[in-house]
Amino acid sequence: MTERWMRLLQDFVRDHSAEMMREPSGILTHPYTVPSAPDSPYYSTTLWDWDSWFVSVVLGQVEADTGEPGRFAAYEEGVIRNFLAHTDADGVMPILLKPDGPMLHGDPSRAGGFSQNMHKPVIAQQAALLTRRKGSAEWIRDDLPVIERFLERYLESHVDAATGLAYWQTDFAVGVDNDPSVFYRPDRSCASIYLNSLLYRELLAYGSLLEDSGRASEANRWRGRAEDLADAVREHLWDERDGTFYSADLALRAIDEEDWLHSGAPRTWSSLLLRVDNWSSFLALWAGIATAEQAERMRERYLDRRTFRADYGVRTLSKLEKQYSLRASNNPSNWLGPVWGVSNYLVFRGLDKYGFADDARELAEETVALFGRDLDATGALHEFYHPDTGEPIMTKGFQNWNFLVLNLIAYLEGRPMVTEF
Repeated sequence: MTERWMRLLQDFVRDHSAEMMREPSGILTHPYTVPSAPDSPYYSTTLWDWDSWFVSVVLGQVEADTGEPGRFAAYEEGVIRNFLAHTDADGVMPILLKPDGPMLHGDPSRAGGFSQNMHKPVIAQQAALLTRRKGSAEWIRDDLPVIERFLERYLESHVDAATGLAYWQTDFAVGVDNDPSVFYRPDRSCASIYLNSLLYRELLAYGSLLEDSGRASEANRWRGRAEDLADAVREHLWDERDGTFYSADLALRAIDEEDWLHSGAPRTWSSLLLRVDNWSSFLALWAGIATAEQAERMRERYLDRRTFRADYGVRTLSKLEKQYSLRASNNPSNWLGPVWGVSNYLVFRGLDKYGFADDARELAEETVALFGRDLDATGALHEFYHPDTGEPIMTKGFQNWNFLVLNLIAYLEGRPMVTEF
């Protein structure tokens, strides 16, 4: 059955990948990609941040499999150029763009105190991915100052001085929508392991772009900033007791030297671990932040069927957490336990990166089975799934990172697999 599903999925992804392409429209003056087919009720015209990054990973595999290098290059480049064109002088980049304008939540600008979230730190990674496929950074050289402004904005206004960790400004559009570590919590209180893992890879990707542009000394400076962040993650977000990375609570009252109640022994810690067992913890493996010993302990947690391990992949929240829920929801989408294609893929990448090849292969096979069964039964894929039965929960026709199953099939067949930077 697995072989048949692999053939079915390969044909489906290759045949439908072009449905995610869009021509210039309104403020989107460059061609771009969207997460789904034109008839999707949610995603048909909107350019999203981390979604478009994974679409590029998929498109690279389609090009490799079909022997058509550069087939989608204009759309992938257009994604980056559209976002850069709408990045302001202070480096604020929108989370998403629609033909009639960017969608903003509050005021993320300097006037607004940079108090809202912006584009996730993946734009340099997307550019580095395309540069690797093109073999040259010449196409992006003139735009590097805009990417640098964006990264400087993160480091200046989204990083906690006491810990060196990046934090979310609010719980709006944080990718893992209803992660209990962020959702409904106070503003600027969560140093998310998800965000810090992305930012670490983003800083490395920008260093790579600089080196490819002949700016080696600057590249090393940015790589140094990445390592500073990794050190902070290992110091503040690793929990030796539980053997995993967690997000951290930064919402501690400032130390008041005049406060008689605390003056004899003020706190010596700068954050508190938020012990919410979320799939995002495994991004420390994907990012390469974890030590080998930490990775071994995280593998043990991954294999525990009471928590994350399910018949169809990785529960997005441990089944032992009180917030665990498999209900259908949109805006926010539900990451409280359902299996998502992107979480399966990123955990797979982390396992493979640290040498857990058997576990990685098993997860890839389970993801093929999940999507193969769905495509067989419904003729489409869905946004997220029941982790134990594999039944789709909602959003028929969702494509986006589900199409990464094509990359997993290449891995299973021992062919070259296109990966993110």
